This record gives sequence, C-alpha cells and structure tokens, in this order.
Amino acid sequence: MPSVRAWFPTLIYAEPLQARGRRTLNAELLEECYRIRAHDAAGRRWSARNYPFGYTSYGSLDRLHRFSSTFDALRARIDAHVARFARALDWDLRGGSLEMTDCWINIMARGCAHSFHVHPQSVISGTYYVQTPKGCAGLRFEDPRLTRLMAAPPRRARARPEQRTHIVYPARAGQVILFESWLRHEVPASLIDADRVSISFNYHWR
Repeated sequence: MPSVRAWFPTLIYAEPLQARGRRTLNAELLEECYRIRAHDAAGRRWSARNYPFGYTSYGSLDRLHRFSSTFDALRARIDAHVARFARALDWDLRGGSLEMTDCWINIMARGCAHSFHVHPQSVISGTYYVQTPKGCAGLRFEDPRLTRLMAAPPRRARARPEQRTHIVYPARAGQVILFESWLRHEVPASLIDADRVSISFNYHWR
C-alpha cells in the first residue's frame, strides 16, 4: 500500500447533457426562460429584494419541470446523468429513487452574484447551462473541510487542483454539473453585459 493515499473524496460530475441537439434544446429553453421572466411579476419582485441585478424564479416558480413540457424534457435527460452520478457515489438507494423536486431559472446580468450556499434537505443538486457568453462566471466550489483546517499552513500557489481550497468549473452551454447538496458553492459577480442563463435543480431520495 502506498505511504500516502487519498480518502473521503468529494465528487463533482460534469458532462454534456446530450451528444446531439443541444443548440436546438437551448434555443427553446432560452426563449421560454425569458417568456417566464416577462410573466413572472412575483419572481421579479422577489429577485429585486434577494437577487440584485438578476432574475431567478426560485422564490416564485421553483418546480418548472411540472409546469412546462420543455423543462420536463430537460428533467428526463438530467435523470440519466443523476443515475450515473449516484453509481459513482456508490449509493445504495434501497429500492428508492432519486427524483427532481425543484427546478428554477437563473438569469444573471452584470453585477449579479450568488454567494456561497448549500441546498438543504436535498441529496443531489446541479445546474444546466443554457447561455454562457464569453467571460461569464463559472461555478466555484469550496473544500468542505475548510472550517476544520484550523492552524494548517496555506497551500502553495501552484498546488494540485485536488489540493486547493476552491475549484472553479467554467460555465459551458449544454453542460450539466452535479454535486452533493451539502457542498458549498457560489457564482461570483458577473463582469460582462450579456446574460448568463442557467437552470438549477434539486433531487431528493424517495
């Protein structure tokens, strides 16, 4: 056995949603995202208070897979990726299933940010990228052990990616990213004028 081995890994899944047809699907989703925003007065009010410079349907329409056939088609495709991720995690579902319970839109304009947070009570969370203009912010994850490092020295500037306290996954249109819901993550403030559009979701174990 090697003298130094890695244990207790934190897994993050990133894959294209599908091999073909992503542009067509994203065009349909993008049109629907803007149409929902235009009609969602309650969501725009919630966003003005809680999501400055952006729009999210999280506070108003957070189960879009049950509201829209386009979003339900997206849910069906994401289900297959969630099943693969669960196998990679070696989960024993004991006859249960992983089901999407929440699904909402995020439209981030210049200055919009989403600070570090987790997704309580769900088991897998993730995001699907609909529109990712050049220069838009990625998804930044934090080492879950950070609060326990105590008096540890800082890591070298050129530390291996798996040894860093934060890691950023670039936002790429057509890609789905999955992670366990307890993993803290953020989206830094947007520094560009074009909209970054994504769809976030949670899965519960039933």
